[in-house]
Formats: sequence, C-alpha cells, structure tokens
Amino acid sequence: MSEMFSYGFMQRALLAALLVGILCPTISFFVVLKRLSFLGAGISHTALGGIAIGLASGLDPVLTGSIFAVGTAMSTGHISRLGKISEDTVIGIFYASGMALGIALISTFKGYYPELFSLLFGNILAVSTRDLQIMAGVLAVIIVFILLFFKELLAICFDEEMAVAGGLPVGPLYMGLLAAIGLTVMVSIQLVGVVMVAALIVIPGATAYRLSGNYRSMVAYSLATGLTGSFGGLFISYYFPVPPGAAIVLILALLFGIAVVLKYHFEKHT
Repeated sequence: MSEMFSYGFMQRALLAALLVGILCPTISFFVVLKRLSFLGAGISHTALGGIAIGLASGLDPVLTGSIFAVGTAMSTGHISRLGKISEDTVIGIFYASGMALGIALISTFKGYYPELFSLLFGNILAVSTRDLQIMAGVLAVIIVFILLFFKELLAICFDEEMAVAGGLPVGPLYMGLLAAIGLTVMVSIQLVGVVMVAALIVIPGATAYRLSGNYRSMVAYSLATGLTGSFGGLFISYYFPVPPGAAIVLILALLFGIAVVLKYHFEKHT
C-alpha cells in the first residue's frame, strides 16, 4: 500500500478520487430527487462538441468543454420552461447535436491527440496539479452554493409548484443547479471520460435513494457510495489490469445492485 502512494501520479489520482468522490455524490442527490438522470448523460456527450472545438482551435479543451457543458445545461432548463417541453426532449436534441458536432470536427483532425482519448475514456492517472486545482475550485463553489440554498433546492426538487407559491426564486435556483451539474460533469470526465461520466452523477444518488429513509441519510449514503467507488476503482486498477474509469463505474454498479437486493429483502420481511 505504501509503495502504491510513493508515486506522484498516484498521489494526485488519490486526491482526484477524493474531490470527485465528494462532488459527484453531492450533485447526484439532487439529480435523482429532481429526476434529471438523463441530463448527466446528455451533458457529457454534448460536451464532446466543446472538447472538439478546443482541440481544433488550440484552446484548452477542458475550458471549452466546460463552457459547452454549462451552456447546454442552462439552455436545456431555459428552453424546456420557455417552450413547455420536457428536459428529456430538449437534452435529447442537444445530445445528438453536440455529438454530431464533435464527431464532425474530430474527423478532420490529423495526427494523434492523446488528450482526446483521455477525455473520451478518462485517465485518472494522468491528472495534473492544475486539474486538481480546477476540481477543488469547482467543488468549493458548488458546495458553497448548496450550503447557502440547500433548503430551497430541496423544496424545488420535491414540489416546484409549492416552491413558487412560497415565493422562492425557483428560476435562478434551478439554473444554478443545472450549471452545477454541467461543471460537475466536466471535471468528472477526467476520471471516467465522456462515455461513462453519467454513472458518477446518477448511481450514488440512486443507491442512496434505495437505502435511505430521509434526505439526511440519503446524502450520507450517496457520499459513502461515491467515495467507495472512486477509491475502490483506483485500488483495483493498480493491482489488476483494469482501466480506473471502468473499475470505478463497475464498483458503483455493484453497490447499486447490492442496495436493490437489500431493499427487496427488507421489504419482503417487513
């Protein structure tokens, strides 16, 4: 174990697993309660267009991808409310359009782009100090936002109409939540890539929802699930020839399966 963390890249990977293991389960709590699970998958795949723009223009693909992800999330909320269209329908359109743009741009590239491969499939072992600083900054901003407006966000997730009737600024808070989801998706891509990042946004909250009886325990279970998946996947990838991103997602899926079985047996015997 000590040998494992004697390497600088493993130390950075551990910190990345910790940061994302806190960030994703926190956002996952609201994603599951508000039934925005498809949004996570949609944003991650739409962000491919932003990543491709960054690579094609010579800009930082993480920056352009983040702008694309946040813009997609907030546009989804705005268009769905303006046109009274469900979020799933809007994100489905963005999902296809963003992927098409990304594929069209990538097809014009010449040569090998290792950063593109890392962003598509994730590479936690290649996380840099700058990446950690970005993750920490995003985590700090989102945690402050959630702490300041936790009760209001909870009200929106449970009953939006009652929140409006109660005088809460539902529109700005909802847009803030969508922006937080977009940023979370983008920084998490570093771990598991565009292809699997939706698992980090959905599974911790879904697992906690199966096990918990109130929102406090749901937050705790979600955090426990996310951290177990992040650290467990990192350890497995070190000792076995399994990519870290895939190992993280498989552990999260296993934890969800266990939660489903436990809930079934508990309900059956009560």
